[in-house]
Amino acid sequence: MNMYVKELWRYPVKSMRGEQLVEAEVGLDGIAGDRLLHVEGPRGLITSRTRPGLLGLSATLDPAGEALVEGDPWWNPRVEALVSEAAGPEAYLVPYDGPERFDILPLLVATDGAIAAFGRDGRRLRPNIVIGGVQGLAERHWEARGLAVGAAGVYLHSLRERCIMTTFNPDTLEQDVEVLRDIRRRFDGRLALNTDVLRPGIVRVGDPVRLLDPDETDTLMRESGARLASDQAPGL
Repeated sequence: MNMYVKELWRYPVKSMRGEQLVEAEVGLDGIAGDRLLHVEGPRGLITSRTRPGLLGLSATLDPAGEALVEGDPWWNPRVEALVSEAAGPEAYLVPYDGPERFDILPLLVATDGAIAAFGRDGRRLRPNIVIGGVQGLAERHWEARGLAVGAAGVYLHSLRERCIMTTFNPDTLEQDVEVLRDIRRRFDGRLALNTDVLRPGIVRVGDPVRLLDPDETDTLMRESGARLASDQAPGL
């Protein structure tokens, strides 16, 4: 089976539930509209690692590109109350579009083969792009390779070390710590790929995907003329 774009996801607010797309503009800083806001408190950034209730709030973008939480503008008093309930009374939303808004790199790419091996809802992995038509755990051999995805070209830097967020059911928020233990036991703690964007472009569900060989990857990197986000990311 040929590989293709199976799913596209955007998360307008960091740590909240994302929205599934049929088309996305992929730029050097990832999918347009991804992680435009985050939650802060008196001690700085708050995420669902410590406040899993945030995963129960749905974030989307309206046609003008403004972030909505549960259907209301992010600055609406109702949203303020929801965020306080989920993350603490002193928590609030902050708009920020710098590169630090990503945990590691601008994109996370997952594959249907690895999700099938994982055996649980792929939303637990919070991918931006899910590639279909992938046999088994082939993604584990894709590090340091380029990938042509629709009109975009990306660089698969490294497998993602998974965290406690995978243990929460995306719908019920019920926690099952065995999920993370299982990822560590069967997958060395790593699933899906930290990914840089080398060639921006529009990506649509159903678009063809092709793994580039090392020479093609080098050519894409030279042609991009862009400094990789991974050059600046700590620990990479």
